[in-house]
Amino acid sequence: MNRTGTLNILNGTEMYKNFMETHFLKPESMIPFNEAMCYGETCDDLFSEAFTEMRARVHGVRLAQYAEITLSPLQPLFSENFDRIALWFDEDMFCQINLLTILAWLDQKDYKGSIDLHLVDNHFQPVRSYSLEAKGYDSLYKQVLIHKAIPQQEVHPSSLKKGINLYLNYLKEDSELMLYIQKHQDVPIKSLVPALIENFKDYGLGDTQYVEIIKSYRQNQ
Repeated sequence: MNRTGTLNILNGTEMYKNFMETHFLKPESMIPFNEAMCYGETCDDLFSEAFTEMRARVHGVRLAQYAEITLSPLQPLFSENFDRIALWFDEDMFCQINLLTILAWLDQKDYKGSIDLHLVDNHFQPVRSYSLEAKGYDSLYKQVLIHKAIPQQEVHPSSLKKGINLYLNYLKEDSELMLYIQKHQDVPIKSLVPALIENFKDYGLGDTQYVEIIKSYRQNQ
């Protein structure tokens, strides 16, 4: 189906709720991308059956749950052709890896429309904007998320470059995050998680990811 106008893709339900409550983008179309692509395995065929099965396992949910939470809101992106895509993402690692995933999918589909990236702050207020093309992001996604390799090409914008660097290192034993967890291994998880969220805001990770990371670290000790 061809459709003129703009599709706004937002990083997650909280931003979607905020924009709905404030009528920020009304009457334009808005959809949330409910994922945490910086955590767990993935595959190169984005949003395929294999991808869905893999990501459902990562999140510990049934396929039907994953479809309802993540895939259903994305149906306008999958089924309609918009002249313009507007992406609304925070600058932290969590959001930038989600951003890379969407850009990679647009690249895979050879999207020819215009793409505007709006970076927002913690209060969902726009701070910077960029005009992008859906070129090179599929290759970048595969290098980073599949092969865990440092990109050979220049990465734009700078927020994505920073997010990728954090992503490739944050689970290594000598990363600042893992060293902090190691240093506080006697602290109860329910107390350590809020401290991690407060002290490592550049990562943008939430309760669920931190609990899994802490448990995995402590089980391997």
